[in-house]
Parts: sequence; C-alpha cells; structure tokens
Amino acid sequence: MRLYGLLLLSLSFWTSHSVFKIPLKMFAGKFNASVQLDLRPLRRYQSAVESGLSLASDPAGIVDFLDMINNLKGDSGRGYYMQMVIGTPGQTLNILVDTGSSNFAVAAAAHPYITHYFNKALSSTYQSSGRGVAVKYTQGEWEGELGTDRITIPQGPSGTITINIAAILTSEGFFLPGINWQGILGLAYPLLARPDPSVEPFFNSVVRQTGIPDVFSLQMCGAGVSASSTADPAGGSLIMGGVEPTLHRGSVWYTPVLEEWYYQVEVLKLEVGAQNLNLDCKEYNSDKAIVDSGTTLLRLPGNVFSAVVEAIMQTSLIEDFSVGFFDGTKLACWMRGESPWRFFPKISIYLRATNTSQSFRITILPQLYVQPVTDIDGTLDCFRFGISPSANGLVIGATVMEGFYVIFDRAQKRVGFAVSTCAENGGVPFAEIAGPFLSEGVASDCTSGVPLREPVMWVIAYALMGICALVLIVLLFLLILPCRPHRDGEITDESSLVRHRIK
Repeated sequence: MRLYGLLLLSLSFWTSHSVFKIPLKMFAGKFNASVQLDLRPLRRYQSAVESGLSLASDPAGIVDFLDMINNLKGDSGRGYYMQMVIGTPGQTLNILVDTGSSNFAVAAAAHPYITHYFNKALSSTYQSSGRGVAVKYTQGEWEGELGTDRITIPQGPSGTITINIAAILTSEGFFLPGINWQGILGLAYPLLARPDPSVEPFFNSVVRQTGIPDVFSLQMCGAGVSASSTADPAGGSLIMGGVEPTLHRGSVWYTPVLEEWYYQVEVLKLEVGAQNLNLDCKEYNSDKAIVDSGTTLLRLPGNVFSAVVEAIMQTSLIEDFSVGFFDGTKLACWMRGESPWRFFPKISIYLRATNTSQSFRITILPQLYVQPVTDIDGTLDCFRFGISPSANGLVIGATVMEGFYVIFDRAQKRVGFAVSTCAENGGVPFAEIAGPFLSEGVASDCTSGVPLREPVMWVIAYALMGICALVLIVLLFLLILPCRPHRDGEITDESSLVRHRIK
C-alpha cells in the first residue's frame, strides 16, 4: 500500500499518578468513508495490492425460522447478501439485502466485477414487460428492463414465488471490486419502486403469495470483521415472516414508522459519552431519519456530524487526533494487539417509542463505529471512522444495525430494536438498549418543518401540471367561442378576461 504521509501522535491518559503513552499512526490513503453515502454496493477498503476493499415456526408449515438462521453472508464493508435461485431452470445468484430501496434487480449482462449473471434467455418462465427502468444512487446507477420470473429461496419461505425483476443491462459504479453479489433485494415500501409504485416490491409479493405475516427481521454479524479480510464473511440472518427469539437478548423496543416509503423513524436526541448534544431535535430528522441496511455507515446531517465529532474529540483520551480520521481521508493505526476502543466514548440515539410520550435509547460502543479495516506488515492494525456526514438525512446504517436485531414490523407500522446475540466479545455486547424515558423537553413533533419527501413532491408537481392544463383548456375554449352581440356593441365585464388579453 502506498503511504502518502505518516503522522505519529502521542496518546496519553492518566491512571492514578502515572502517565502512559501509546503510539498512534495516521495513514493517508485511498479509503474514504464519506463516499459510502446511501450506497447500495457498499465499497470495500482498497488493500495494498489495489484490490477492492428457541424454535419459532409457523404452524402452517410455510415458514421455519430456524431454517433461515445464518442465511446471510457478508459484512458492512462488502454488504450482506443471500442466495436465491431465479428462473426455470434455476440460476443461483447472491442478492444484496437492502432496506433502503424497493426494486429487486439482478445483473443480466456480463460485468468485469461479477463472476456470473442471470441469463434471462435461458429461463423459460421469464417474461419481459417491455418497460425500461433506471435507478440512480448517490454513488452508482444502473439501467435495464422490467420483467417477471419465478424464484425460490433455499433458506427462506418454502415454495416458488413469482416476482417483478429488473434485469440490469448496463451500470456504472454499482458493481465494485471485491463484492460477492450479483443483484439487490429492495425491502422498502412500494412508494420507492421504480419506475413507479405500481411495480410490486419483492416482500409484498412474498406476503401476498405465501400468506406469511408482513414482518421481517435482520441480524447482521459483521461487527469487528475487517473490511479487507480474505476470510469467509461473518454473515447474519434475514427472517421472513416474524421474529426469531434466539437472535436477540432482552426486550424488543419499537419505534413508529412515520412514512411508508423508506423506514422513516423519529430521532429525539443524540448523546456522546452520556452528554446530550443539545441540538434542536428537528436537526436530527432533516430531511428524514431512516433505517437502512444498504448503507454502510451511521450518516448524520452536517451540523449533527460536526457536533458528534467535536464531542468525541473532547471526551476521547486521544490528544491532537487528526481530523483526517473523522473526514474519512486517513486511517488510524495502532501497534498490533493494542485496542483503540477504550479511548472512545459510547454514542446513544434516542428514538420515539410507540407510546409517543416516551422514548428509548439505543447505544453503540466504539467497537461498532471504530472499525478494523486492514493491517500493515503484520505490525499495525488500522481502523476507519464508521460515521460520516450526510446531505440528505440521518441514516441508521450497518454501523448501528450490526449491534442490534432489527425487526421491520410492517403490519403494525413499526421498527423494533433488541440487542443482537452476535455482536459481542467475551460475553460483553457491543450495543445497549434502555428505556422508557419521558420525552420531556422534546418537541411533540421533531419532523415538522422537514422538507417534503420526494414522492410527495412528485404528486404536488403532477397536480399543478394538471391544474395548468385545465386552465389552458378553459382559455382556449373561451378564445374560440363566438362573441355574442350586445346592444352597445362593446365587450362587457363578463368578457373581461378576453378584453385584458387583447389589449
């Protein structure tokens, strides 16, 4: 790996009357956490060789949750994906799980960064709709055609399901080096589907055709896994149809889904090291706050991000820490065996509870947001900052979700959080959850004044266009009507509109 600069810092802290110093090295490199954004492909860190970085079952027999445990592979840096069999005869592909979009899309043409793709010509059950579709992300985009085909999920609900498929024919910046998936499974609501909400999303089709409950849950087990590791990915579980109690510890706390497009929730406040940031709660929700497994990092609106970084620098035991670590342009490296996590504070997010006069708190330990990326020459362990600024809302991404078992209860319009059983070390979990807390001193609505979401703006735009068209039709009708003669031969006030137009 090319090193562009080496900064040796001193890390000092007091224990009793002694002062200890631990060497910390900052490396500037190609990895840039800020480009994770709302990304579906989830970029890997570029390595030295420049390469891409208790039984709960359905009594009807449709779903056995135990069969779905460990049906995911991957980590936050490479994405979490599951195996699906598409078409007749079946073609097996790995599909990225994404709660921040609504299209089921698969590669349908060769690409240098994927090993294989769905050949729709070989499937006797594929039917093209004749409609084109294009999806553009903050980074990356693809275009293709819409169609339908049959799928089976080896570790999912039993049976064959017919779903809408976007066959990706061209793409740019979507498939990246190092990934091991060939498509994306959008699990959000129909309002986000492209080219329009009439395209029924995958999970809606599964619920309608199999009769399972309109609930799915996610456990992602990549906490502490290096993004450049060549070992088998840690994996996780996507439970379709309910909640598997062996995947979490303690109670499940639910927050309402405010709008059914993304899984939009309401954040009331943030704390760093138990210190309230004391920002207006509307800043946390500008322009939305969502739960998205397809986003690698915890992404915060600009003002909130700056406040979090400042609070971390004030409460951290690290002196003169380089800002390059926080803006994603540098990695922080410690001598092999030295753990950096004890020098960073916990971060807590308060969410409004289903009892709207109360809230609950989800807390992530530094093990979740100070993330191992690579080692250098076997002597240094390097880490990235798992939080980045955002220009389009707060995103609770994989950095946070890896600490929790997250339940998307669409039937009751809520998202649940419980401490995950796989995010721990030596029996000590990397996440905490507590509540309830009274929402005193917090506005009853932290989302009012937030800019209108994109689909609503579309509806308003179409409505205005319709009104304009109607007005034009009326005007044309008035212009071609013959004028009735009046005794005085003048245009009366009844025709004032026409009079004003011809002056």
